[in-house]
Amino acid sequence: MNLLHISDMHFGPRHWQGSSELLLEKLNSYATDIVINTGDITTDALGMEFEAAGKFLSLIDCQHIVSIPGNHDKRNMRSAEYFNQYIDNVEVIRPLDREKCSKKNIFLDDNVNGIKEHFTDINFLKNIVIDGVSFLVVCLDSSELYEDNGLVDSEMLRTVSRAIDKASYDQIILLNHHPILDTDSDPLFNSRTVIQFVIKHNIEYFFCGHSHQLSMMRSTDLYHKHSFTQYKNGSLSSVNTPDDTNMFLYFENFGSAEMIIHVVRAIVENESLKFRVEIIIPK
Repeated sequence: MNLLHISDMHFGPRHWQGSSELLLEKLNSYATDIVINTGDITTDALGMEFEAAGKFLSLIDCQHIVSIPGNHDKRNMRSAEYFNQYIDNVEVIRPLDREKCSKKNIFLDDNVNGIKEHFTDINFLKNIVIDGVSFLVVCLDSSELYEDNGLVDSEMLRTVSRAIDKASYDQIILLNHHPILDTDSDPLFNSRTVIQFVIKHNIEYFFCGHSHQLSMMRSTDLYHKHSFTQYKNGSLSSVNTPDDTNMFLYFENFGSAEMIIHVVRAIVENESLKFRVEIIIPK
């Protein structure tokens, strides 16, 4: 199975100065079974930004595209509505006990006029079968309305955990926007709780973005005898990032002993793009 990882596209004023057509051409040159998009799809969560991002994603040549929101995608009270309208109309998991949710603005006031969706958290599961192998993609919403710091609501984590226990799958991977093993000035506040979730469900692969910096880190808990790898992607928003952080990742033979990781860096030159590819063979 081949997997392509993109992140932090920031459609809007922080998006590409270069050619989106050339970027799409490069993305589509890789034969991929699943595309994962780990958030900050927009700059300010405006409807026009979500719409432009949705059109771009629809042109990626892959049947299975999984997107999650980032902190920039939660800057609008209509964020959940726009995500469902333009990115993916997913079946969002709702909390087992609404009263136990502690995340700020996880529910909007029902009296707010014009808002169709008052539940702002976007957590969901996708079961994707590739060559007879069932992959459960677990998507956690680590972003909070109007905030750049991250927080995964504990009640939602309990609810998603219950859904995983009921699911049938061969392999499991986890996506959320904020990293859990390293951080920047806007961290995930309860990363330890998410790591416990990773250990509980024997998750080996975790994908994120947020900091616009590439890192591939493996963590081993000697007591619980569990290891997992965090793949944190760079950015696809050339306006405000140095060239060497503009990139996407391509995983050939993902999860197997023959896995090869392609780090594809995009360098903006006027209205064109150049690409530099690095090959990583995990040991």
